[in-house]
Amino acid sequence: MDMAADIAALDVRGRVSAEEWQLRVDLAACYRLVAMHGWDDLVFTHISARVPGPETHFLINPYGATFEEITASSLVKIDLDGRVVIDSPFSINPAGFTIHSAVHAARHDVTCVLHTHTTAGVAVSAQQDGLLPVSQQSIFPLASIAYHDYEGVALREDERPRLVADLGGASYLILRNHGLLTVGETVADAFLHMYVLQRACEVQIAAQSGGVPLTRIPQAIVGTAMEQARIGTQGRMGGIVWPGLLRRLDRTFPGYAS
Repeated sequence: MDMAADIAALDVRGRVSAEEWQLRVDLAACYRLVAMHGWDDLVFTHISARVPGPETHFLINPYGATFEEITASSLVKIDLDGRVVIDSPFSINPAGFTIHSAVHAARHDVTCVLHTHTTAGVAVSAQQDGLLPVSQQSIFPLASIAYHDYEGVALREDERPRLVADLGGASYLILRNHGLLTVGETVADAFLHMYVLQRACEVQIAAQSGGVPLTRIPQAIVGTAMEQARIGTQGRMGGIVWPGLLRRLDRTFPGYAS
């Protein structure tokens, strides 16, 4: 199979609503932004977005495509049982389906679910204390963070209720010994959440590498900063940074909106 040729030949814009097409464009852009920031892991992580409408359908990457190749038309539309809703020549990552279907079924306030296996993210996920209050970046995730213990590759359906219970109403989830996951009301929000969480993990690992005791932000300030973070995120800060990110993509990874 020539995946690149198959991706180039796809055009589903005329087969979906205007709302779904815009979501596809944003999600394809998100995949390319993840690649641009070096957060992809060959083809082994995934981002999904719930399609507007009464059905619980969502979009996810075609398994085997690198993130910089993904286009709006190549995204695979599936239901909560993993059935393809619009014909596609591509399959999906089974582990991606397990994780994303669980979140989309339980969190109707969430449009986008973003999961990564970055070095800094996995490193922090392996630390017993998890994310530490050692940077301004850490305060935002700490305002809404949860943890899920490692149960092996996410292929078993019986893990889904435990993952959903651990996530609860949080926006940030650290998957122990595995990686990071964020959710958002929009694709832009989920991306910004991941950007901040990833940066907080990078800073933590860099600070720890100095081999000296770390200065933690005092708990009183952490509490105040967390409240500031909650207030700040209600304004959907993702919408502020998203247009600029798309302009950057148009200069570096064009072609996602096809």
